[in-house]
Amino acid sequence: MTLVDKVAFVAGASRGIGATVATALARQGAAVAVAARTEQEGKVPGTIHAVAERITAAGGCALPVQCDVTSEESVENAVAATVSEFGGIDVLVANAGVLWLGPIESTPLKRWQLCLNVNLTGVFLVTKAVIPHVRARGGGSLIAITTTGVDMIEHGSNAYWVSKAAVERLYRGLATDLAPDNIAVNCLSPSRVVLTEGWQAGGGGMQVPPEMVEPPEAMANAAVRLAQQDATGITGTVQRSEALTF
Repeated sequence: MTLVDKVAFVAGASRGIGATVATALARQGAAVAVAARTEQEGKVPGTIHAVAERITAAGGCALPVQCDVTSEESVENAVAATVSEFGGIDVLVANAGVLWLGPIESTPLKRWQLCLNVNLTGVFLVTKAVIPHVRARGGGSLIAITTTGVDMIEHGSNAYWVSKAAVERLYRGLATDLAPDNIAVNCLSPSRVVLTEGWQAGGGGMQVPPEMVEPPEAMANAAVRLAQQDATGITGTVQRSEALTF
């Protein structure tokens, strides 16, 4: 399937993986809603306007939409703005997330709740909001960004991995619910570590060996592949970026 004449809503697209994925989808012909909270430069670089401007400067089509994924009203407004501008939604990339890798016994309640609110409830809210629009288009693709940390139980536990594990359960079950609507539902995680701006800010100074670093373009390429299909293709899976081939 081509992405020409398709519309993609990318949550958490002001920087990092989300910005790279949004750019890649636009390069393949999709009109892209660049959705995130950040409208002005702050401590962590990146804004929705800067990403949208880069896309349009390269000949693509992008709409910056302010979106706080922890607010149902904000999510619904962002989705409505996208549908008003582009006529519908075919693809969702639920990428908005916060990072907290501290041990459970030293994790403040507010950090635990923030991880769940952004990484899990945020995915629930954006997914719930776009489903009717994707269904109205006759099918499409929903993609949630997760992490290989879900399976790394030998390294213990933290709020980030727990929240992402819940997203994988949510999406694998949702694939069954939406199969009759021709909507593919998959999770996508890096095969290795993507050193995004968010990682640099929240990784706790963790050192990553060079061989364990993955370029963000690997995630973008994998997201494009998943976006270019519906439920007749891959659905109900957790994919690793560098292993995704079809």
